[in-house]
Amino acid sequence: MNIPFFDALANGQRFLIAGVGGGFDIVSGVPIYLYLRRLGKQVTMANLSFTELGLTNCEEICPGAFLVNKQSADLPYFPERCILEWLSSRGEESAMYAFSNEIGVLPLRSAYAEIVERHQIDTLVLVDGGTDSLIFGDEPGIGTVVEDACSMIAASGVAVKQSLMAMVGFGIDHFHDVNHHACLENIATLIKDDGYLGAFSLTKDMYEGRGYLELVDYLNKNMRVRHSIVTNSVASAIKGEFGDHQVTSRTSGSELFINPLMSLYWTFSLPAVVGRMGFAAKIESTTEMDEVAKLIRSFRIGSRLRDRKRIPL
Repeated sequence: MNIPFFDALANGQRFLIAGVGGGFDIVSGVPIYLYLRRLGKQVTMANLSFTELGLTNCEEICPGAFLVNKQSADLPYFPERCILEWLSSRGEESAMYAFSNEIGVLPLRSAYAEIVERHQIDTLVLVDGGTDSLIFGDEPGIGTVVEDACSMIAASGVAVKQSLMAMVGFGIDHFHDVNHHACLENIATLIKDDGYLGAFSLTKDMYEGRGYLELVDYLNKNMRVRHSIVTNSVASAIKGEFGDHQVTSRTSGSELFINPLMSLYWTFSLPAVVGRMGFAAKIESTTEMDEVAKLIRSFRIGSRLRDRKRIPL
């Protein structure tokens, strides 16, 4: 039995894996990267970045988009460079790009298009740590969806053979007020829309699962500034931890619920998800991220939001 997501990956040859929400989202794409490389596919990586890219000495290939390499400045917070180093230590050489988190949909779309043309990409795979990217706009809580939405709408307008989405870490966004009853309702809607491509688990015995755990450990040791809550939560779930298992001091004072659902990848057609975003048309022509945030807030003020419900389990 094979889920449609893997059929889609088999049909592609040159991939761009991109983190949608900033920070460590691209880590969620590394298991997919490792899987594709074992199949002999060409893979380029990119990430919406919270790094001070102007201080990195990276080449700006177009406004707001930077090429990261080993010569880039070794800043205390620079996940993209750290991931590139880890891949290099395994004998993997990949192009890595970082997008400014200040640009809106139009310049971000131009950046995606530039990379697609440079590397002759036929398949986009957008990745998210957590599930707040699966937002239609009328949920009672939407987490930190602004960057995710900007990336998704920008990428959906780029001409490629296929555009996919994969997200891992179900339940983590409870910390950011995401209502997971609404999230499951959205998944059910996308199943009806034929936009759902299946789900799979990352296990500690898989080649890709071992790689994920090794990378998270590498990031924790080499980036002592702002450890990732999401990646450490997913790694904990993969290891079989449960309940209030604390790894980083960033979660001290809060109660976690680490559980097996966090190691599950949910996959979708990108156009199907964007097609359900009620605010997509409103932010289509934005040039700055602040505009995106304001327009999403405006959409929600003028919308009837769903009632907040708990999952009855």
